[in-house]
Amino acid sequence: MTQQKNWQKFPVLFSLYIAQSIPMSFFSTVVPVIMRQENYSLQSIGLLQLIKLPWIIKFLWAPLVDNKTRTTRELRRWIILSELFYAAVILSIGIFDLQTDFKLIVILMIIAFLASATQDIAVDIFAILSLKPEERGLGNSMQSAGSFMGTFLGTGVLLIAYYYFGWTNLLMLLAAFVAFALVPLLFYRNPLPSNRAIKQRVKFRDIYLFLFEKGRHKHILILVFYYSGIIGILTMLKPFLVDLGYNVKEIAVMAGLFGTSIASLSALGGGFVIKKIGRKASLYLFLSLSFVAATYFWVISQSVPSIEAIYLGIALLWGAYGFSTVAIYTISMDRVRDGREGTDFTIQIVITHLGSLIIAVSSGKIADMIGYSGLFGMEALFCLFVFVILYYALPKNIENGNS
Repeated sequence: MTQQKNWQKFPVLFSLYIAQSIPMSFFSTVVPVIMRQENYSLQSIGLLQLIKLPWIIKFLWAPLVDNKTRTTRELRRWIILSELFYAAVILSIGIFDLQTDFKLIVILMIIAFLASATQDIAVDIFAILSLKPEERGLGNSMQSAGSFMGTFLGTGVLLIAYYYFGWTNLLMLLAAFVAFALVPLLFYRNPLPSNRAIKQRVKFRDIYLFLFEKGRHKHILILVFYYSGIIGILTMLKPFLVDLGYNVKEIAVMAGLFGTSIASLSALGGGFVIKKIGRKASLYLFLSLSFVAATYFWVISQSVPSIEAIYLGIALLWGAYGFSTVAIYTISMDRVRDGREGTDFTIQIVITHLGSLIIAVSSGKIADMIGYSGLFGMEALFCLFVFVILYYALPKNIENGNS
């Protein structure tokens, strides 16, 4: 009976993470498609990407969430209220028309992303507190799989649903789903630590103290560079397919639906792999998959690859990404301080995003200079560089939840 209750936390985490991911994917990827069909300028569509800003700077108010979630009751309240507010804003967006109320809709989208970013901080705290160190791999499988599944549904299924249900009805369904995702949490009654931390309040200065703690630079190196061998390929995959002659619909299926479904499945399996072979071996194994994926793309880019070869490459690429995400989330959870779980975890994930952003932005210029083949070969070399970083930076006691 105890073991059965212990497993209830995993569907709770999956439902909460997928609930925040689907609307995000819809607003950031599907809405631009709808806008283009409605003859909006490319400048307006480009500005829409600003709605993602709250997720980049959410570490700024993570200390506030840490300070206001000192008990189980407070933590549940933050998750529930932020989720319901998120659903309410989505519902309100559906009332307005893209053609006549575009600016207001953008403002509401930013508010929705603020709510979802805040919910994410609170859910991360819930995950860290409810998962034992040996369960963090499985727990982060739920987190990563939920995010990838949300991307799959938000970018593919909802675009199709838009044509059948229309803007208002689709947003109503989306809001209802976000609210419904709270049901598993409402039935989860297992207690969390009633006083989860030291009594000192978390301050903005704690961000600085975390980043510059002795020995922290090794961990930060891993966060910055671990994805570096595949992010450039992920960024240039769609342009690569365009230049090979594939149309938008084919690319959506290949790089979107197929790729994200593979990532979701690999993320689900990643936690079991970590539980079976441990954190250190998993980090090396998942990095090896990234190296295989990068090398494979370098090989097939030497000539015109068949569609079967491309699908295999996409499976390797997104599979490596799904596995890697679980590993990074797991070792990031290991490095949080008591009472600063939301702040510390958020900082680490933002670091990975910024590191990936640098690689992603650079990949286009590199591809212009030395071609796709040169870029893919460089990505494989990045993987070898990360092997060196792991050898240098991984602590000996990583399997005890210390990284």
